[in-house]
Amino acid sequence: MKLFASNNRKPAQVLSAVFSILFVLTASSLVLAQQKVSRRFPAGKNVRFELKNVTGTITVETWDRDEISVTALMDNRKATINPRMTEAGLVIDIVGDNRTLGNVGDINFKIQLPARSSVDLETRSGQINVHNVQGDLVRAHIWTAGDIQMLGVNASRVFAQNVEGNIFFDGEFVAGGTYEFKSGRGTISLQLPASCGFHVVATSSVKRISMGPFWDERRMKLLSEGRRITGDVGDGRASVTITNYQGDIQFFRR
Repeated sequence: MKLFASNNRKPAQVLSAVFSILFVLTASSLVLAQQKVSRRFPAGKNVRFELKNVTGTITVETWDRDEISVTALMDNRKATINPRMTEAGLVIDIVGDNRTLGNVGDINFKIQLPARSSVDLETRSGQINVHNVQGDLVRAHIWTAGDIQMLGVNASRVFAQNVEGNIFFDGEFVAGGTYEFKSGRGTISLQLPASCGFHVVATSSVKRISMGPFWDERRMKLLSEGRRITGDVGDGRASVTITNYQGDIQFFRR
């Protein structure tokens, strides 16, 4: 009986080994099919970076070097990346560079640049992450579905928009700055320091707006049967507009 059981285990062990080999080979083939491109470009302290992607994740981080590092991982080896240096900074237009290609596939970008940079980012679908940018402008626009995450952002102009997906902002509002957040379906969350001052117009068609610790019934009005809140927090010197058509708007204190 013991010998019989041992003989039965051998085919199972062989099949398990075969599946393991096939899995490794498949994963290796996927890695080999992708192409990695890395380049660096000189940059000043107040450089502007623009990127128009088709699909994929865009991650922007800051560092203490006077240059921009661009790393792209492409699914389609025929896709073209043609960065252009301008007087203002660096421009990458995947949409324009690949108009005749058809299916560009996912291109995942990791960008490293000086903290005082301005960034203008677009993609048709995917995720956009921006960390610790302190320049004049931070713009993130997803034309269809994808999340937007902004952490440690302290810019005087911030624009974040998607059709479907969450938007999360953790940063500060500059006095006199302009901040706009818009989503068709998803949760818009803002995490701010207690000392933050701004004038807010928040609109949610589904009546789900929570000002949290920033609510002040003496300085704020609830309008349109709960679909809109407007009023001042602190000195009210920054302008904040939030629009969500089918999702929540939430404020949190850091």
